[in-house]
Amino acid sequence: MQSPQGVNDLQFAASLASFSQAADLETEADYDRVRFDGLAFADSDASGARFTECAFLGGTGLDAVRLRRARLTDVWFGETRFVAADLAESSLTDVWLSGCVLAGVQAFSLVGRRVLVRGCKLDSVNFRDARLTDVVFEDCVLRDVDFGSAKLLRVRFPGSQLSGLEFTHASCREVDLRGARLGTDEVPGIKGGYDSLGGVRIDHPQLMTLAPLLAHHLGIAVAD
Repeated sequence: MQSPQGVNDLQFAASLASFSQAADLETEADYDRVRFDGLAFADSDASGARFTECAFLGGTGLDAVRLRRARLTDVWFGETRFVAADLAESSLTDVWLSGCVLAGVQAFSLVGRRVLVRGCKLDSVNFRDARLTDVVFEDCVLRDVDFGSAKLLRVRFPGSQLSGLEFTHASCREVDLRGARLGTDEVPGIKGGYDSLGGVRIDHPQLMTLAPLLAHHLGIAVAD
C-alpha cells in the first residue's frame, strides 16, 4: 500500500484549512480538506458526518466521540487518540493512522477499504461484523481486539504484537499473520476462533506457537 509518511506527503496537504478551535463537530456535516490540529472533541457527536481529504494532527483527541455511520475518505490520523469512541457502521476508504491510540473503541459493522494502521496501539477494539479489505496493521500492538464474525480479505499484520485476539465465526481470506508476534507469556496471541483460521497464512515459528493451542482446541492429548 502506498502511504504518506507524514501530513506533508498528502497530495491535498497544501489546500487544508484549519478547523476553528471554537467550533465543534456536528452530525451529518461535510468536512472537505479540513485540518484538525491539537484539538479535543470529548463527547462530540459527528454521527453520519462526511470527512473527505482531511487530516487530524498534533495529539487531537476523539475521546467518547460519536462517529457512527460516518464516511471517511482520504483521511490522515497522526498521533490521534480514540478512547471509548464510536465508529460503528462507519466507512473508511484510503485512510491512514500513524502513532494513534485506540482503546475501548466500538467499530462493529465498520467497513474499511485500503486502510493502513502503522505504529498504533489498539486495546479492546470491537471489530465484530466488520468488513476489512486491504487493511494493514504494521508495527502495531493489538490487545484483546475482537474480529468475531468479521469478514477479512487481504488483511496483514507485519511487525505487530498480537495478544488475546478473537476470531470466532470470522471469515478469513488471504489473511497474512507472517511477521507478527503471537502472544505473551500470560496471554495467547489468539484466544478464540481457531475454526475460523482457514485461509490464514502463518510462518513456521507461529505454527510452533499455535500448535499446543490447536491441539487443545481439537482435544488432542500430547504426551511423551
